[in-house]
Amino acid sequence: MTINFEELIKNMVAPLVVNPSDVTVKMLDEDEELLTIQVLVNKEDLGRVIGKNGKIAQAIRTIAYAGASKEGKKIKIDIDSF
Repeated sequence: MTINFEELIKNMVAPLVVNPSDVTVKMLDEDEELLTIQVLVNKEDLGRVIGKNGKIAQAIRTIAYAGASKEGKKIKIDIDSF
């Protein structure tokens, strides 16, 4: 069973933000060992996704890392605003 990381991350981020329709999750690069995912949110919502001292962003990365390690891969998540 393959995990859809774009959908997983979008489902974690959307409830956190005021503008869930502005959340965009893109797979930038995928190879055998590393997945690179970009998360774009509204500028007003960036702080909500990162959290105090980066704790929410780290929790999102931890969950995604656990899923990726089950498939024998590593994951890199970039969170930014537009």
